[in-house]
Amino acid sequence: MHTTSRRRSSRRRRPKALVVLATATALAMLGVAAPAFAHGWIGGSGSELTARQVMPGNTGLGAVAYEPQSLEAPGGFPETGPADGRIASAGIAQFSELDAQTATRWAKNEITPGPHRFGWTYTAPHNTDQWRYYITKNDWNPNEPLKRSSFELLQVVAHDHSAANTYPVHTITIPSDHSGYHVILAVWEVWDTTNAFYNVVDVNISGSPGSADTQAPTAPTSVRSTATGSSSVGLAWTASTDDRGVSGYRVERATATGAFAQVAQATGASHLDTGLAASTAYRYRVAAVDAAGNVSAWSAVFGVTTGSGSQPDTQAPTAPTGVHSMATTASSVDLMWTASTDDRGVAAYRVERATATGAFAQVGQSSATSLVDTALTASTAYRYRVAAVDAAGNASAYSAVFQITTLAGSGSSAPAWNPSGAYAKGDRVSFGGTVYEAVQTHQGVGDPSWITAQSLWRPVG
Repeated sequence: MHTTSRRRSSRRRRPKALVVLATATALAMLGVAAPAFAHGWIGGSGSELTARQVMPGNTGLGAVAYEPQSLEAPGGFPETGPADGRIASAGIAQFSELDAQTATRWAKNEITPGPHRFGWTYTAPHNTDQWRYYITKNDWNPNEPLKRSSFELLQVVAHDHSAANTYPVHTITIPSDHSGYHVILAVWEVWDTTNAFYNVVDVNISGSPGSADTQAPTAPTSVRSTATGSSSVGLAWTASTDDRGVSGYRVERATATGAFAQVAQATGASHLDTGLAASTAYRYRVAAVDAAGNVSAWSAVFGVTTGSGSQPDTQAPTAPTGVHSMATTASSVDLMWTASTDDRGVAAYRVERATATGAFAQVGQSSATSLVDTALTASTAYRYRVAAVDAAGNASAYSAVFQITTLAGSGSSAPAWNPSGAYAKGDRVSFGGTVYEAVQTHQGVGDPSWITAQSLWRPVG
């Protein structure tokens, strides 16, 4: 784990991505339990702790029970972000039930001082800058609404701006001078937007570091190869078990005559080892590690030989996911997507476009996970799909189709917004000098605040 005190203001940010935070009223009217776009919460695989909105035993949650992933607000906490008293709800009025605060209102995670695993469930693993963890001070008042002055920085987990699910579990140390009821605030800072996600975790701290975990995990078993190329080996194994959970795996490699040395620390029960020599024998072994640093016995040694340099590559990459627009104008769409994987590496991505009624045709190729499509027509719906290609020409399946409408041109105007009007997804209206686009189909009920509901409208110009 790495920590840093780097401030978010030093980063170069891209334009704000599409955000969907549906209201309870809209959900009921649409007859659905959750929107198609979503984000994440604490309580995933490998986690010892669970966030307030998904903690078993908590009731009276309101709309957030259907959208535990959607606690999104401006980043930069504590300088910016949700207002005092609205931190738990991320300042979203529809989720205000989370802001209720008393010493007995919320079920608590029972923990001891020392290291604990915070695992995230990601429904849209945005590219990530860092996660910042805070804990309430020893003199905080549990019967007052949460405010900035209640918290002190606990730990910062840095990231490399890749998708969040490349580092889904964080080991955070709970200080030994804290006891009783405390609230931990986790702030997931997204890299390619100016926003962040806010989760609060209620804990009851008892015991001492001496009562922490001392039991090692079981040894991994059945180490095997899932794909072998001339320069790479895909490894997998049967997961270990532990009394408090496995936090990761140490993967060691040796040539046929050499000693073992660590080549990776995997968070899951698999690893792709690359940069190998062709037609060469390698041996691997794997050990499991828990959050307290206890290490299992080594697995049985697994031997494998890479393919010859002339061995043809027949395996296609995985399909890209999460296609979305980072910025849309009257004549361009800035597309991004989540990277594919391949046994020998992805060489490029093919981007295809179609109008609302036309067939798909390639409009560009990119070696990165982004492409700006230009020379488009204003106020026009376009559909996109993306496929990954490796150096041998193997193409993946296409991503899910992403549809977006370009902005109105300078010579056109959007109709005025009617709070009681019926709107379809993609419709544009004007309000207060700004053009808004409907995020989802809905029927207004006369509420003048709906134009600012990110679940329903997003400003586009």
